[in-house]
Amino acid sequence: MRWQAQELDAESGDALPGLASRHDLVRSVQTPEFAGITFHEVLAKSALNHVPGSSSALPFGWTINPYRGCSHACRMCFARKTHEYLDFDSGRDFDTQIVVKTNIVEVLERELSRPGWGRHPVALGTNTDPYQRAEGRYRLMPGIIAALAASGTPFSILTKGTLLRRDLPVLRDAARRVNVELAVTIDLFDPALRASIEPGAPSAEARLGTVRAIREAGFDPAVFLMPVFPYLTDSVAQLDEALARIAEAGAGSVAYSALHLRPGAREWFWSWLERERPDLVPGYRRVFGAGSYADRDYRAWLGRRIRPLLRRHGLERLPRLDPATGVPRAGVPGQGADAEPVALAAAGLQPTLF
Repeated sequence: MRWQAQELDAESGDALPGLASRHDLVRSVQTPEFAGITFHEVLAKSALNHVPGSSSALPFGWTINPYRGCSHACRMCFARKTHEYLDFDSGRDFDTQIVVKTNIVEVLERELSRPGWGRHPVALGTNTDPYQRAEGRYRLMPGIIAALAASGTPFSILTKGTLLRRDLPVLRDAARRVNVELAVTIDLFDPALRASIEPGAPSAEARLGTVRAIREAGFDPAVFLMPVFPYLTDSVAQLDEALARIAEAGAGSVAYSALHLRPGAREWFWSWLERERPDLVPGYRRVFGAGSYADRDYRAWLGRRIRPLLRRHGLERLPRLDPATGVPRAGVPGQGADAEPVALAAAGLQPTLF
């Protein structure tokens, strides 16, 4: 157990149904430092997740998810539906019932040492954020990074969390042995809107500071301007300001896409929209219809609007998306950082991955 001054009587005896019958549940913990959040510590049976392209909408080859659920509480998070696999709901439970794989480093080391492991690129941050607040206490990421580097496995990290800065020395050491790619998602620059839509996530200023720190550590950081929210963050002035601040922070490239709302996230975001911005409901119905993705016309319109701004701010170079992970390749100098970018979707449409 990694909490400081944690009392045994703080354990929760009423684990939710999806965990109450699990043999790998160690205990459920609440602490005043994380008011309203319960951490369910489990013993993971595996660390590496294989995501075959033939059976997944996401082009990730291998992933690692030290946490399930996320205290960032982003209302549009596409991972919300996965919480239902544990009999949690995809709304409030996703934000407050966090599963922690406390033995993930030991399991990962064992898996990476198997003769059949092919040192395939591994992505972190493709489901829930590995640098959400709990990582400040559990400190799982340094061990994960060290295990991947020691095994010769390249990896990438996508995060909204500023805790990545803590591990930059470890990441720099890892980059001497394997290709390391780092990207930060920055989607909401208006403080009030960010606090309403993703109340547990760090501010845009804090994330821009993380981009600067990544650059100063010798990496070429990518930024995900994802998602762009119709009628909320898609004006020329908003996009221009966002890209100017991203460029000033030292990002080497920007990837963007329109908001998409899969089941689980769709219901949670729409409840927010109807409550906080009912004036936008008709427009969102036009853009999304009954589907999860913004319609083709909107995505094409967004591309025409943002591409000149990318050129203006020197961010037109697309992130080098790794075909095995689907996340930007933003390596350190000397490790192919100047490789040609790959093309994205046809007809100028941006990907709808995040």
